[in-house]
Amino acid sequence: MLRWLPVAMLLLAPFAPASAAEQPNILFVLIDDLGWSDLACQGNKLVETPHLDRLATQGVRFTDAYAISPVCSPTRAGLITGLHPARLHLTNHVPDRPRYRPKTALLLSAPMVDRLPLEQVTVAERLREAGYATGFFGKWHLSGSPEDPKLRPEFQGFDVNVGGCNFGGPPTFFDPYRIPTIENRRKGEYLPDRLADEAIDFMQKSRGHDGKPFAVFLWNYTVHWPMEAPEPLLEKYADRKGPGLNDTRYGAMIEAMDAAVGRVLAELDRLKVADETLVVFTSDNGGFAGVSDNRPLRAAKGHLYEGGIRVPLVVRWPGHVKAGTVEATPVSSLDLSATFLEVGGTSADGLDGESLVPLLEGRDRERLAERPLYFHFPNYAWHGGNRLGSAVRFGDYKLIERFDDGSLELFDLRDDLGERKNLAEAEPERAAAMLSRLRQWREDLKANMPTPVEE
Repeated sequence: MLRWLPVAMLLLAPFAPASAAEQPNILFVLIDDLGWSDLACQGNKLVETPHLDRLATQGVRFTDAYAISPVCSPTRAGLITGLHPARLHLTNHVPDRPRYRPKTALLLSAPMVDRLPLEQVTVAERLREAGYATGFFGKWHLSGSPEDPKLRPEFQGFDVNVGGCNFGGPPTFFDPYRIPTIENRRKGEYLPDRLADEAIDFMQKSRGHDGKPFAVFLWNYTVHWPMEAPEPLLEKYADRKGPGLNDTRYGAMIEAMDAAVGRVLAELDRLKVADETLVVFTSDNGGFAGVSDNRPLRAAKGHLYEGGIRVPLVVRWPGHVKAGTVEATPVSSLDLSATFLEVGGTSADGLDGESLVPLLEGRDRERLAERPLYFHFPNYAWHGGNRLGSAVRFGDYKLIERFDDGSLELFDLRDDLGERKNLAEAEPERAAAMLSRLRQWREDLKANMPTPVEE
């Protein structure tokens, strides 16, 4: 059956696949709800993340990386297609529900699709066309509500799918998991460990498939709710509560996640492919309020403030990335999609992000630092406490437009990382210029907007 591609993807004419020797393996680790300050290498003194800290010393750690949305499904849709959630009209966690709207709100959430349709060509499909063995392990949350099983990862470009379905979080992190795409194996087994095993098994098998490079998308359900971790770690973190950690169980989950990811990284060494593998580690949105301590950032998941969208990002690529570097250039999750396609030997034209290959190799920093990054969140999150709006970061400045009353918030992130001082009135010309740019961007993408509540 023919697929009708969106206009933005028609530019993606296939390149001739590069030879296996020229294509690095790809290990893309996406953690759910991990906040910007939730790793030891990010300055958190209460958690222990030795494997990810080591990864940061072997590659580059980004200080100004952004998820393209403050909630999970839009970010995941953007990552897997390379298109902005505003363009896809998938702008909230699936499903968007009327009950999320506060009773006193003046606006209804913007209309949105509740699934990633097959018509959208995915990064996995493009990589598979370029010669990659593709495996998906973990949380998908893009196959609709109610779920259409034909929209799961195995129908969106992945050779293997373990865990991917419409679930936003697991019923439990311990076997039996009650996740339809994971067969129970050993009672009491911890889900991050199981997904690590599955990813390792896939990498091992892929090495025997005619030398095919592999693309492993390890999109962990952790550190999403419910707050569950192995008992020894719960005991270890029982007294670790304070600045950096609001819930001791959350700290235990973070260290368990680090250990599971560490096992996958160790397997790259054992297979002797670490030097030919691009490793990317990041989160799908900011930390969850009440468990993650996002300070010094403001707010948390579900908000357009930095606490909702700024995330950790670590990239290791031997021979291309200088080890132990820290990069302050603002980048977004959409850039990762374009990066994977470029290193995979296929075209990234027509996507909404830009490949980070030049930046990773120490080039093009000035131009990338001065491009705008856009965010559109016209839907109420599950807690109903967010205000609908859009935002743009341009240089050191960030503007948020609120849809309920048209108010603006302008922040100088260099001097005010916590977004406490609104400069919109003090710098009206800058605010107006950024607002004009933001509105034109929404028009260009035909972004859906919220509508007034009928009296």
